Amino acid sequence: MVIHERLTASAQEHPDSPAVVDRNGALSYAELARESDRLASRLIELGVEKGDRVGLFLNKSIDAVVGIYGALKAGAAYVPIDPSSKDRRAGYIAGNCGVKHLISSGRKKGQWPAFQEAGVEHILVMDGGEGLEAEGLEIHSRDWITEAPEAELPRVISQDLAYILYTSGSTGDPKGVMLTHQNCLAFVDWAVEEYGVTHEDRLSSHAPFHFDLSTFDLYAAACVGAPVYLVPKAVSMLPVEVKRFIDEQRITVWYSVPSILTMLVELGGLEEGDLPGLKTMLFAGEVFPTKYLSRLMQRLPHVRFANLYGPTETNVCTAYTVPEAPPEDGPTISIGDAITDVETFVVGEDDSLVEKGAVGELLVRGPTVMAGYWGDPELTARKLTPSPIPTHLGDKVYRTGDLVEEMEDGNYRFIGRRDNQIKSRGYRIELGDIEAALSAHPAVVEVAVVAIPDEMISNRILGFAAVSDAITESELQRFCGDRVPSYMIPESIALLESLPKTSTGKIDRRTLADTVEA
Repeated sequence: MVIHERLTASAQEHPDSPAVVDRNGALSYAELARESDRLASRLIELGVEKGDRVGLFLNKSIDAVVGIYGALKAGAAYVPIDPSSKDRRAGYIAGNCGVKHLISSGRKKGQWPAFQEAGVEHILVMDGGEGLEAEGLEIHSRDWITEAPEAELPRVISQDLAYILYTSGSTGDPKGVMLTHQNCLAFVDWAVEEYGVTHEDRLSSHAPFHFDLSTFDLYAAACVGAPVYLVPKAVSMLPVEVKRFIDEQRITVWYSVPSILTMLVELGGLEEGDLPGLKTMLFAGEVFPTKYLSRLMQRLPHVRFANLYGPTETNVCTAYTVPEAPPEDGPTISIGDAITDVETFVVGEDDSLVEKGAVGELLVRGPTVMAGYWGDPELTARKLTPSPIPTHLGDKVYRTGDLVEEMEDGNYRFIGRRDNQIKSRGYRIELGDIEAALSAHPAVVEVAVVAIPDEMISNRILGFAAVSDAITESELQRFCGDRVPSYMIPESIALLESLPKTSTGKIDRRTLADTVEA
C-alpha cells in the first residue's frame, strides 16, 4: 500500500470523520479523498505523468494537504517549497527538479514570475484564481473542485518517488532528497504501532510541510482515520499559544523540534498536570537540553516522551522512549537504537566496526534510506555507499556524518557532526550555505559563519565579514535573506577589516567563535 491509499482506506472506513482541520474549517476523510481525486484528475489532464514533480508553494492549510494528496494520486512526487522563500531559492528548487506544474495561492502571485523563469508552465490556484494572469504561465482557477474525476489514475508502487525535500547544501544551493512511498511508510507504520496511534487520537501538525517531521503527522493520521490539526504559523512559535492550542484542540499526539518544547516549559505557563488529554510527545531534529526535558516531564507526568533521530535522508531510523525525567544536570538523553527493519552500525575512519563504547560514524541501512539526491549522482555516490558489512545483496548504506557512541545497553549517544553542519531551531543547516550567500555580495572580500551553542535553540548563527566598501550590517542581512531562508540569516554580522587566519592561511573560525564566547 502507498501513501495515498491510506487516505482512500480511511475514507471508506471513516468517511464522515474529520481528516484535516485548520483555523478556517475542516474536511472529512470522504471530502479530502474526493477533492484530491479531482485535483489529481486535473493534473493528469494538464499533462502530469507518473514520476513528474509537482511543486507546492502555498501556506500551510487544508488546501496544501489537498495539493499533496492530489499530486501523489496523479503519480507525481510533490515538492514542498518553503512559502517564505525568496524568489531566487524558490525558483532554484523548481528549476532544479524540473517542476512544470505548481500548486499555489493567489496571495503568492507576486512570486510567480520566478517560477516562470525556472520553467514552470502551469499554476493551479487553490484559493480561486479567477481573473489572475501571469505572462508565460497558464493559470488554472479552482474549477476542478466541482467536476467529477475523468482521468484514470496511474498505478503507483512503494518504490516510486513520493516527495523531494530540499535541505541546506554545502555549495550554496539546496539539495533535493528523494524519498519514496516505502521510505516514508517504513517509519510511519512503525510509529503508529510503537506509539499506539488509533482512530480516537487527535494529532497536531506543527512542522512546515517542507520539513520532514511533517510526514508523520499527515500520514500517521491517515493510517488510522484520525484527525490532524494544523498549527497556525502565528501560533507555532508562541509558547503560551502552543499550550492553548494543545488544550483547546484536545491534542493527544504532539511531534515537534525540542526548541518549541523548551520555550513551552520555560515561557508557556505550564503547570504540573496541565494538558490532561495529551498522551504522547515526540521530538526530533536537534538535541533536547536535559534540564528543560526534565522540567517538561515533571510537569506532564502522564505523557509518554520519545526522542526520534534521523536526518532527512533516512527519515527516523532510531528512537528512544525516555523512561523517566532525567536529572537536570545529567547528560543528554540517548537517541536510542534502530527501529524495526532498520540496521544501524558504527564505523571508524577505516570503515571497520568500532567496539562498543568507542566513537564513530553512524551508518544506516534499510527501507527508510532515501533513493538519492535529485540530479546529483556524485553526492549520492558519496553518501550512499556499499555496506562495509557484507550483505551479499549489494544494497547501500547512508553515511550520516554523525558521530555516536554505542553504550552498554545498546542505545546510541549522539556526540556531534563530522563536518560543518549544525542544527538551529530544528533545521539542519550547512554553514557553508550561508557563507556562499554572503560571499555573493560584491563588497564582501571574505566571510566566515560560526555557530554558538545555545540551550534554547541548539545554536545561534553569527557572521563575520571583511568588506571592501561601505555597507551596513542590516544591508548584508537583507542581502543574505534574499538567498537563504529566514532561519539561516545570521543574527549578527560583524564587519571587519580582515579575518584572523590559522598557520596554514585558512580563516580561523575557532578564534572568531572564541571572541563571541569570551
